Amino acid sequence: MCESNVYLKNNEKEELFMENVVSIIPVKENSFKLKGLLGDDKEITGKILDINLMAHKILFESV
Repeated sequence: MCESNVYLKNNEKEELFMENVVSIIPVKENSFKLKGLLGDDKEITGKILDINLMAHKILFESV
């Protein structure tokens, strides 16, 4: 599959924010809409630190 999990890093701690993300759409500066495999969506505020497609992991950092 092509979906990834999104994590949010706060104070050196990574927390799972959303599972099975298939699309990331920029909304405005440091704001992104995440779309899930089953049609669910969430908005995240932060900057992208790392995208590791082999590990199915996308890491954001709070701003």
